[in-house]
Amino acid sequence: MNKKIDTNKELDMVIVGGLGHVGLPLGLSFANEGQKVCLYDIDERNAEHVKNGKMPFVEYEAEPILKKVLANGQLTISQDKSVISKAKYVVIAIGTPVDEYLTPKVRSFFELFDGLKDYLDEEQIIIIRSTVYPKTCQQLAKYLEKKGERYNIAYCPERIVQGYSIKELKELPQIISGINDLSIEKANDLFSLLSPKIIKVSIEEAELAKLFTNAWRYIQFAMANQFYMISESFGVDFNRVRNVMMDSYGRVASLPGAGFAAGPCLLKDTMQLVASCSNNFFMGNAAMMVNEGLPNFLVEKLQSKFDLNQKTVGVLGMAFKADIDDIRDSLSYKLCKILKFHGAEVICSDDYVNDKNFVSKEELIKRCDIIVVGVPHSQYRDIVIPDHIELMDLWGIAKRDVSEAANEFSNRIKVKV
Repeated sequence: MNKKIDTNKELDMVIVGGLGHVGLPLGLSFANEGQKVCLYDIDERNAEHVKNGKMPFVEYEAEPILKKVLANGQLTISQDKSVISKAKYVVIAIGTPVDEYLTPKVRSFFELFDGLKDYLDEEQIIIIRSTVYPKTCQQLAKYLEKKGERYNIAYCPERIVQGYSIKELKELPQIISGINDLSIEKANDLFSLLSPKIIKVSIEEAELAKLFTNAWRYIQFAMANQFYMISESFGVDFNRVRNVMMDSYGRVASLPGAGFAAGPCLLKDTMQLVASCSNNFFMGNAAMMVNEGLPNFLVEKLQSKFDLNQKTVGVLGMAFKADIDDIRDSLSYKLCKILKFHGAEVICSDDYVNDKNFVSKEELIKRCDIIVVGVPHSQYRDIVIPDHIELMDLWGIAKRDVSEAANEFSNRIKVKV
């Protein structure tokens, strides 16, 4: 049985996995609203950054809040698991793993609670923020009940665009669900501090809403990438076709541009749906084949024109999306591996990612015969790629100019390198 309930908790909340991309911005936002928050995490490197008032990754608008809530004592960081027992709310914000077959490792999520149970009590509200396999929350409650533990579990999925959590937590509606009325009521009270609108649903609806959201985006990107490949087979510029389609025609306004669709959520969550449907989610499977196959398509296109053994290829942008520093599951790395397999010398650059093996964008342009734009960082909007370099830019972000602008840019490169 759990230890005696302490009704006088020192903390409003502890966030488990509190130094990650989900937990840290959430903790900052609640602390900024006057909640006493502790971030529990075993990541020592990130802990040192945060204790010193430095964000360990790109999160816009976050660092001034971090400095403020550290200074006024609303935010603390701990690597001592016992701190969990001091909180009214326990928020679970860990990543949900998948195995080598892209199947969810649900058992490891249950084992997490086995490791926390000595610090939980039946009065606390446990809020699961992680993305989970359908019916995980109900199965978790049954699993814990068999062990004689009954907790108030709420499921409140995170639906934030990475890098913009601080802004979007104040703007987007919050989905709330729970296994009992108390968990729903208390989760509603908490997230009402941040969100302009609360949407109460069943746990199963909340679980599917999160997975459907990411799968829908992933399929949209796959459609754009498939259209891009078809356009290329006809020698037609997809971006021009897309512009024509969208010009004063709202029915296709949501069609994204072509480009790498990656990161730690879209593919994984789509594959969780595939697994939950006994592999009968055919559109999800098809989207994976298209999106994950795009690097191969690009390399095959280059091979049709060049002997890659004789070429130096630059990949401009290694993060998984624009204007952030997160490289998790970035398809730029897959592209590099395929290029190297076919004999190319590969040079990488990214204005956000700190890697000693990377070069500046100016040096990359100076040294490469071929340049592939991996991600459309805003810094790339001002660069001009000289005409003698083969450019592969799905995003349509880089400029092509053989005039004085190109010469001027080349001169700037010579000065900087």
